[in-house]
Amino acid sequence: MKLLIVIAPERFRDEELFTPCEMFEKTDIIYDIASTKTGTCAGMIGGSAEATLAIADARAEEYDGIVVVGGVGSQDFLWDNAGLQELVRTFFTSGKVVAAICLSPVVLAQAGILHGRQATVFRTPASIRAMKAGGAHLVDMPVVADLDLITANGPQAAGRFAEMIIERLLC
Repeated sequence: MKLLIVIAPERFRDEELFTPCEMFEKTDIIYDIASTKTGTCAGMIGGSAEATLAIADARAEEYDGIVVVGGVGSQDFLWDNAGLQELVRTFFTSGKVVAAICLSPVVLAQAGILHGRQATVFRTPASIRAMKAGGAHLVDMPVVADLDLITANGPQAAGRFAEMIIERLLC
């Protein structure tokens, strides 16, 4: 199994990347990290990660799923990224796992894949507005799985979020 993990180049939420990555490694799920550009990306609380791939260069056919990490940088760099939205749609229409945590479920809403689906998000006025505009049925739970769509509402849910992704991949 192989995942594409997408992070913002700045202000991604550390736990939402590092906790799932540790869990993926323990279950022999490999992953690539992508961002808007390659190189070192900075977390909100001091961590860093290497994006070895630009979103524009990622190919859905090489992966079993996509995970979009949250944090404040998601709103600034990922929400309106047309290339990421197209990539998310490709994963979705191919029946692959599509997952997003914290503020990043908005990317899924912007991509048009949440219409009529249950989802959760880190609640801010902007994120709630965007999720509703995308047709999502917002659920106030830490992690929500609607078939192969998995959303989580923040860093405290990172472990359960990763577990749900692993369960879907290994089914």
